[in-house]
Amino acid sequence: MRYRSLGVDGQSASVLCLGAMTFGTTVDEETATAILDRFTEAGGTFIDTSNNYAFWAPGANGYESEELLGRWTARRGNRDDLVLATKLGARPVPGLPFPEHIEGLSARAVREAAEGSLRRLGTDRLDLYYAHVADPATPVEETMGAFAGLVADGKVTALGCSNHSAAQLADANDLAADRDWPGYRCVQQRHSYLRPRPDADFGVQKHADEALLSYLAARPSMALLAYSPLLGGSYCRPDRPLRAEYERPETKARLAVLAEVAEETGATVNQVVLAWLIGHPVPTVPVVGASSVAQLEESLGALDLVLDEEQRRRLDTAA
Repeated sequence: MRYRSLGVDGQSASVLCLGAMTFGTTVDEETATAILDRFTEAGGTFIDTSNNYAFWAPGANGYESEELLGRWTARRGNRDDLVLATKLGARPVPGLPFPEHIEGLSARAVREAAEGSLRRLGTDRLDLYYAHVADPATPVEETMGAFAGLVADGKVTALGCSNHSAAQLADANDLAADRDWPGYRCVQQRHSYLRPRPDADFGVQKHADEALLSYLAARPSMALLAYSPLLGGSYCRPDRPLRAEYERPETKARLAVLAEVAEETGATVNQVVLAWLIGHPVPTVPVVGASSVAQLEESLGALDLVLDEEQRRRLDTAA
Protein backbone atom coordinates (compact mmCIF):
# COMPACT_ATOMS: atom_id res chain seq x y z
CA MET A 1 0.00 0.00 0.00
CA ARG A 2 1.09 3.56 -0.63
CA TYR A 3 0.12 6.56 1.46
CA ARG A 4 -0.59 10.24 0.88
CA SER A 5 -0.65 13.34 3.06
CA LEU A 6 -4.07 14.83 3.74
CA GLY A 7 -2.63 18.29 4.19
CA VAL A 8 -2.76 18.16 7.99
CA ASP A 9 0.36 17.90 10.13
CA GLY A 10 1.28 14.28 10.62
CA GLN A 11 -1.86 12.84 9.02
CA SER A 12 -1.55 10.54 6.03
CA ALA A 13 -3.86 7.94 4.54
CA SER A 14 -3.76 5.09 2.05
CA VAL A 15 -3.90 6.17 -1.59
CA LEU A 16 -7.06 4.12 -1.95
CA CYS A 17 -10.05 4.99 0.21
CA LEU A 18 -12.64 2.29 0.86
CA GLY A 19 -16.18 3.61 0.45
CA ALA A 20 -18.53 2.03 2.98
CA MET A 21 -21.73 3.52 1.60
CA THR A 22 -23.55 0.21 1.12
CA PHE A 23 -22.21 -1.58 4.20
CA GLY A 24 -25.04 -2.69 6.42
CA THR A 25 -27.71 -2.28 3.75
CA THR A 26 -27.18 -3.85 0.31
CA VAL A 27 -23.88 -5.34 1.51
CA ASP A 28 -24.54 -7.52 4.55
CA GLU A 29 -22.39 -7.43 7.67
CA GLU A 30 -20.53 -10.68 6.99
CA THR A 31 -19.51 -9.57 3.50
CA ALA A 32 -18.67 -6.04 4.64
CA THR A 33 -16.51 -7.45 7.43
CA ALA A 34 -14.59 -9.61 4.95
CA ILE A 35 -14.03 -6.59 2.68
CA LEU A 36 -12.87 -4.39 5.57
CA ASP A 37 -10.53 -7.10 6.86
CA ARG A 38 -8.96 -7.60 3.44
CA PHE A 39 -8.57 -3.85 2.92
CA THR A 40 -6.72 -3.36 6.20
CA GLU A 41 -4.70 -6.54 5.66
CA ALA A 42 -3.45 -4.95 2.43
CA GLY A 43 -2.41 -1.83 4.35
CA GLY A 44 -5.52 0.23 3.69
CA THR A 45 -6.25 2.82 6.35
CA PHE A 46 -8.70 5.28 4.76
CA ILE A 47 -12.43 4.47 5.13
CA ASP A 48 -15.26 6.75 4.04
CA THR A 49 -18.86 6.86 5.22
CA SER A 50 -21.64 9.35 6.04
CA ASN A 51 -24.47 9.86 8.49
CA ASN A 52 -27.00 9.18 5.72
CA TYR A 53 -25.68 5.93 4.18
CA ALA A 54 -27.70 4.35 2.77
CA PHE A 55 -31.07 5.86 3.67
CA TRP A 56 -32.50 5.07 0.21
CA ALA A 57 -32.09 1.30 0.63
CA PRO A 58 -35.32 -0.54 1.47
CA GLY A 59 -35.94 -0.47 5.20
CA ALA A 60 -32.86 1.65 5.94
CA ASN A 61 -32.54 4.76 8.10
CA GLY A 62 -29.12 5.97 6.92
CA TYR A 63 -27.16 5.12 10.06
CA GLU A 64 -26.33 1.57 9.01
CA SER A 65 -22.85 2.19 7.58
CA GLU A 66 -21.54 4.14 10.56
CA GLU A 67 -23.01 1.60 12.99
CA LEU A 68 -21.44 -1.33 11.16
CA LEU A 69 -18.04 0.38 11.12
CA GLY A 70 -18.35 1.06 14.84
CA ARG A 71 -19.02 -2.61 15.55
CA TRP A 72 -16.16 -3.71 13.28
CA THR A 73 -13.54 -1.40 14.83
CA ALA A 74 -14.66 -2.46 18.32
CA ARG A 75 -14.17 -6.14 17.44
CA ARG A 76 -10.82 -5.59 15.72
CA GLY A 77 -9.45 -3.02 18.15
CA ASN A 78 -7.90 -1.16 15.23
CA ARG A 79 -9.37 2.33 15.54
CA ASP A 80 -5.99 4.03 15.95
CA ASP A 81 -4.73 2.41 12.73
CA LEU A 82 -7.45 4.02 10.62
CA VAL A 83 -8.36 7.33 9.04
CA LEU A 84 -12.14 7.45 9.44
CA ALA A 85 -14.04 9.99 7.35
CA THR A 86 -17.72 10.76 7.64
CA LYS A 87 -20.07 13.51 6.52
CA LEU A 88 -23.06 15.56 7.54
CA GLY A 89 -25.53 17.86 5.86
CA ALA A 90 -27.40 15.60 3.45
CA ARG A 91 -29.63 13.57 5.76
CA PRO A 92 -33.26 13.85 4.65
CA VAL A 93 -35.70 15.55 6.96
CA PRO A 94 -38.30 12.92 7.93
CA GLY A 95 -41.60 13.35 6.18
CA LEU A 96 -40.39 16.05 3.76
CA PRO A 97 -39.28 15.79 0.11
CA PHE A 98 -35.60 15.02 -0.56
CA PRO A 99 -33.32 16.69 -1.59
CA GLU A 100 -35.29 19.90 -1.11
CA HIS A 101 -35.27 19.33 2.66
CA ILE A 102 -32.05 18.12 4.31
CA GLU A 103 -30.37 18.67 7.68
CA GLY A 104 -28.04 21.34 6.30
CA LEU A 105 -24.93 22.91 7.80
CA SER A 106 -26.19 25.14 10.60
CA ALA A 107 -24.09 25.30 13.77
CA ARG A 108 -26.66 23.19 15.57
CA ALA A 109 -26.75 20.60 12.79
CA VAL A 110 -22.93 20.39 12.74
CA ARG A 111 -22.68 19.85 16.49
CA GLU A 112 -25.54 17.36 16.76
CA ALA A 113 -24.47 15.38 13.70
CA ALA A 114 -20.89 15.12 14.95
CA GLU A 115 -22.02 13.77 18.31
CA GLY A 116 -24.20 11.20 16.59
CA SER A 117 -21.43 10.04 14.27
CA LEU A 118 -18.93 9.80 17.14
CA ARG A 119 -21.39 7.63 19.07
CA ARG A 120 -22.24 5.34 16.16
CA LEU A 121 -18.61 4.94 15.11
CA GLY A 122 -17.60 4.26 18.71
CA THR A 123 -14.78 6.78 18.65
CA ASP A 124 -13.69 9.98 20.35
CA ARG A 125 -12.63 11.73 17.14
CA LEU A 126 -13.45 12.01 13.46
CA ASP A 127 -10.25 12.04 11.42
CA LEU A 128 -11.91 13.78 8.48
CA TYR A 129 -15.30 15.45 8.66
CA TYR A 130 -17.04 16.60 5.47
CA ALA A 131 -19.75 19.06 4.68
CA HIS A 132 -21.62 16.63 2.42
CA VAL A 133 -23.40 19.22 0.28
CA ALA A 134 -23.48 23.01 0.19
CA ASP A 135 -26.15 24.75 2.28
CA PRO A 136 -27.17 28.08 0.76
CA ALA A 137 -29.56 28.73 3.67
CA THR A 138 -26.74 28.91 6.24
CA PRO A 139 -24.03 31.60 6.26
CA VAL A 140 -20.63 30.07 5.58
CA GLU A 141 -19.33 31.86 8.68
CA GLU A 142 -21.74 29.89 10.85
CA THR A 143 -20.73 26.57 9.33
CA MET A 144 -16.98 27.17 9.45
CA GLY A 145 -17.22 28.52 13.00
CA ALA A 146 -19.01 25.36 14.13
CA PHE A 147 -16.40 23.19 12.41
CA ALA A 148 -13.62 25.20 14.05
CA GLY A 149 -15.20 24.52 17.42
CA LEU A 150 -15.15 20.77 16.79
CA VAL A 151 -11.46 20.91 15.84
CA ALA A 152 -10.63 23.02 18.90
CA ASP A 153 -12.42 20.47 21.10
CA GLY A 154 -10.37 17.61 19.61
CA LYS A 155 -13.45 15.91 18.17
CA VAL A 156 -12.37 16.45 14.55
CA THR A 157 -8.85 16.36 13.10
CA ALA A 158 -9.36 17.67 9.56
CA LEU A 159 -12.19 19.21 7.55
CA GLY A 160 -13.40 18.53 4.05
CA CYS A 161 -16.27 19.38 1.77
CA SER A 162 -18.11 17.39 -0.87
CA ASN A 163 -20.31 18.42 -3.77
CA HIS A 164 -19.15 22.04 -3.53
CA SER A 165 -18.13 24.32 -6.39
CA ALA A 166 -14.68 25.86 -6.59
CA ALA A 167 -16.20 29.23 -5.68
CA GLN A 168 -17.93 27.80 -2.59
CA LEU A 169 -14.71 26.10 -1.52
CA ALA A 170 -12.69 29.28 -2.02
CA ASP A 171 -15.21 31.40 -0.09
CA ALA A 172 -15.15 29.00 2.86
CA ASN A 173 -11.37 28.73 2.96
CA ASP A 174 -10.82 32.46 2.53
CA LEU A 175 -13.16 33.18 5.44
CA ALA A 176 -11.50 30.50 7.58
CA ALA A 177 -8.07 31.99 6.88
CA ASP A 178 -9.30 35.47 7.82
CA ARG A 179 -10.65 34.15 11.14
CA ASP A 180 -7.65 31.91 11.81
CA TRP A 181 -9.95 28.88 11.66
CA PRO A 182 -9.13 25.54 10.05
CA GLY A 183 -10.30 25.35 6.44
CA TYR A 184 -11.27 22.54 4.13
CA ARG A 185 -8.23 20.41 3.31
CA CYS A 186 -9.95 17.70 1.28
CA VAL A 187 -12.63 17.85 -1.40
CA GLN A 188 -14.71 14.80 -2.30
CA GLN A 189 -16.23 15.12 -5.74
CA ARG A 190 -17.49 12.91 -8.53
CA HIS A 191 -14.41 12.33 -10.72
CA SER A 192 -13.05 9.76 -13.17
CA TYR A 193 -10.95 9.43 -16.32
CA LEU A 194 -13.93 10.16 -18.56
CA ARG A 195 -15.19 13.71 -18.13
CA PRO A 196 -18.87 14.61 -18.25
CA ARG A 197 -20.21 17.34 -20.49
CA PRO A 198 -19.80 20.86 -19.06
CA ASP A 199 -23.59 21.16 -18.78
CA ALA A 200 -23.99 17.77 -17.05
CA ASP A 201 -26.44 17.80 -14.16
CA PHE A 202 -26.02 15.11 -11.49
CA GLY A 203 -28.47 16.73 -9.07
CA VAL A 204 -26.93 17.21 -5.62
CA GLN A 205 -23.79 15.43 -6.81
CA LYS A 206 -21.10 17.68 -8.27
CA HIS A 207 -18.21 16.64 -10.48
CA ALA A 208 -14.66 17.95 -10.35
CA ASP A 209 -14.84 20.51 -13.14
CA GLU A 210 -11.95 22.52 -14.58
CA ALA A 211 -12.43 25.34 -12.08
CA LEU A 212 -12.11 22.98 -9.12
CA LEU A 213 -9.13 21.12 -10.61
CA SER A 214 -7.38 24.45 -11.25
CA TYR A 215 -8.05 25.57 -7.68
CA LEU A 216 -6.55 22.35 -6.30
CA ALA A 217 -3.61 22.37 -8.71
CA ALA A 218 -2.57 25.71 -7.21
CA ARG A 219 -2.83 24.26 -3.69
CA PRO A 220 -0.89 20.97 -3.67
CA SER A 221 -1.33 20.57 0.08
CA MET A 222 -5.01 19.81 -0.56
CA ALA A 223 -6.34 16.44 -1.71
CA LEU A 224 -9.13 15.45 -4.08
CA LEU A 225 -11.19 12.42 -3.10
CA ALA A 226 -12.65 11.00 -6.31
CA TYR A 227 -15.97 9.25 -5.78
CA SER A 228 -17.61 7.05 -8.43
CA PRO A 229 -14.17 6.68 -10.08
CA LEU A 230 -15.26 3.57 -11.96
CA LEU A 231 -18.63 5.02 -13.02
CA GLY A 232 -20.62 2.23 -11.42
CA GLY A 233 -19.09 -0.45 -13.64
CA SER A 234 -19.66 1.38 -16.94
CA TYR A 235 -16.04 0.95 -18.06
CA CYS A 236 -16.30 -2.82 -18.21
CA ARG A 237 -19.92 -4.02 -17.92
CA PRO A 238 -22.10 -4.08 -21.04
CA ASP A 239 -25.20 -4.14 -18.82
CA ARG A 240 -24.19 -0.76 -17.35
CA PRO A 241 -23.85 1.67 -20.25
CA LEU A 242 -22.37 5.10 -19.76
CA ARG A 243 -24.72 7.78 -18.55
CA ALA A 244 -25.78 10.33 -21.14
CA GLU A 245 -23.72 12.98 -19.33
CA TYR A 246 -20.54 11.28 -20.59
CA GLU A 247 -21.54 11.34 -24.26
CA ARG A 248 -18.87 13.70 -25.59
CA PRO A 249 -16.96 13.79 -28.90
CA GLU A 250 -13.74 12.58 -27.23
CA THR A 251 -15.28 9.75 -25.20
CA LYS A 252 -14.76 7.07 -27.85
CA ALA A 253 -11.09 7.98 -28.28
CA ARG A 254 -10.45 8.00 -24.55
CA LEU A 255 -12.07 4.60 -24.13
CA ALA A 256 -9.92 3.25 -26.97
CA VAL A 257 -6.71 4.43 -25.31
CA LEU A 258 -7.84 2.96 -22.00
CA ALA A 259 -8.28 -0.41 -23.69
CA GLU A 260 -4.86 -0.14 -25.37
CA VAL A 261 -3.06 0.65 -22.13
CA ALA A 262 -4.90 -2.14 -20.32
CA GLU A 263 -3.75 -4.62 -22.98
CA GLU A 264 -0.16 -3.34 -22.85
CA THR A 265 0.07 -3.62 -19.09
CA GLY A 266 -1.99 -6.75 -18.55
CA ALA A 267 -4.22 -4.76 -16.21
CA THR A 268 -7.96 -4.32 -16.31
CA VAL A 269 -9.49 -1.12 -17.62
CA ASN A 270 -10.68 -0.32 -14.09
CA GLN A 271 -7.14 -0.68 -12.78
CA VAL A 272 -5.82 1.69 -15.45
CA VAL A 273 -8.43 4.27 -14.44
CA LEU A 274 -7.46 4.00 -10.77
CA ALA A 275 -3.73 4.15 -11.54
CA TRP A 276 -4.31 7.23 -13.71
CA LEU A 277 -6.19 8.93 -10.87
CA ILE A 278 -3.60 8.04 -8.22
CA GLY A 279 -0.82 9.42 -10.41
CA HIS A 280 -2.64 12.64 -11.30
CA PRO A 281 -0.76 15.93 -10.75
CA VAL A 282 -3.62 17.05 -8.49
CA PRO A 283 -3.21 14.79 -5.41
CA THR A 284 -6.08 12.36 -5.84
CA VAL A 285 -7.39 9.48 -3.74
CA PRO A 286 -10.01 7.29 -5.44
CA VAL A 287 -12.92 6.26 -3.21
CA VAL A 288 -13.65 2.69 -4.28
CA GLY A 289 -16.74 0.75 -3.35
CA ALA A 290 -16.95 -3.01 -3.21
CA SER A 291 -19.73 -5.51 -2.74
CA SER A 292 -17.35 -8.49 -2.64
CA VAL A 293 -13.73 -9.22 -1.76
CA ALA A 294 -13.11 -10.02 -5.43
CA GLN A 295 -14.14 -6.50 -6.44
CA LEU A 296 -11.83 -5.05 -3.82
CA GLU A 297 -8.96 -7.24 -5.04
CA GLU A 298 -9.27 -5.72 -8.51
CA SER A 299 -8.98 -2.23 -7.05
CA LEU A 300 -6.02 -3.22 -4.88
CA GLY A 301 -4.35 -4.54 -8.02
CA ALA A 302 -4.18 -0.98 -9.35
CA LEU A 303 -1.52 -0.23 -6.74
CA ASP A 304 0.92 -2.49 -8.61
CA LEU A 305 0.35 -0.63 -11.88
CA VAL A 306 2.66 2.28 -12.65
CA LEU A 307 1.90 4.01 -15.93
CA ASP A 308 4.95 5.19 -17.85
CA GLU A 309 5.20 8.73 -19.19
CA GLU A 310 4.19 7.76 -22.71
CA GLN A 311 1.10 5.87 -21.55
CA ARG A 312 0.04 8.74 -19.33
CA ARG A 313 0.59 11.21 -22.18
CA ARG A 314 -1.64 9.15 -24.46
CA LEU A 315 -4.32 8.90 -21.81
CA ASP A 316 -4.15 12.63 -21.09
CA THR A 317 -4.26 13.75 -24.73
CA ALA A 318 -6.73 11.26 -26.21
CA ALA A 319 -9.43 13.21 -28.02
